[in-house]
Amino acid sequence: MARRDTHPVWHAWGPALVLMALGATGYLVTLGWVSDESSLWQLDDPILEWFAAHRTMAMTSFMVAVSWVFGPVVLPILVAIGGAIWGVRTGQWFNVAVVVGSMLAAAALSFILKIVVNRPRPSIEYWQEPGGASLASFPSGHTLCAATLVLVTGYLAWRTDRSLKVLVWWSVGAVFITATVAISRLYLGYHFLTDVIAGTFCAVFVLGIAVGVVRTHDARLRDRAVASPSRA
Repeated sequence: MARRDTHPVWHAWGPALVLMALGATGYLVTLGWVSDESSLWQLDDPILEWFAAHRTMAMTSFMVAVSWVFGPVVLPILVAIGGAIWGVRTGQWFNVAVVVGSMLAAAALSFILKIVVNRPRPSIEYWQEPGGASLASFPSGHTLCAATLVLVTGYLAWRTDRSLKVLVWWSVGAVFITATVAISRLYLGYHFLTDVIAGTFCAVFVLGIAVGVVRTHDARLRDRAVASPSRA
């Protein structure tokens, strides 16, 4: 116990560093494919061509709605409203701060990496709507932010109720939502496959930071509880 109290930060950040390493490694591997024009990069154009050739009015409307909800204008508003309701109803303002902080980190990471890599978007002939995208292409900001939201909120839910049921629902929900947003970006022609893969790995990196912050917070609360004299 004494050893644990002596190194609370290390114990808290162990799993977090694993997630961060996984996210960073996946991102760098994907970037390597793009730079070397190898592996999954070879599927980038064929997938865009396939989606462009199989668009329907109903599916296009759905995909536009998905991208709109998880876009840079609507998603922050939804997170702010949802966070406020969550905080008022439960008093869990720390959790709200973690979600909001994670989303800000995801947005900043997307912006910085797009500028650094500066990969051009797919040809405008694939775009569902000309002028429907801005900045560079790598990684996909929509995918990064959507995955960050579901991963971090799912982790916080599991932290409260560490049951197999919550873990399963978290995993299924995270995969479904992330995949739906990623596919919407491919379907609408604004991103390549490697862009959305990179965005997903970046979200895992952000999740790692969130896990480290939460575990450090929880470890400090436990240490304070142990150190506090009993009032019995």
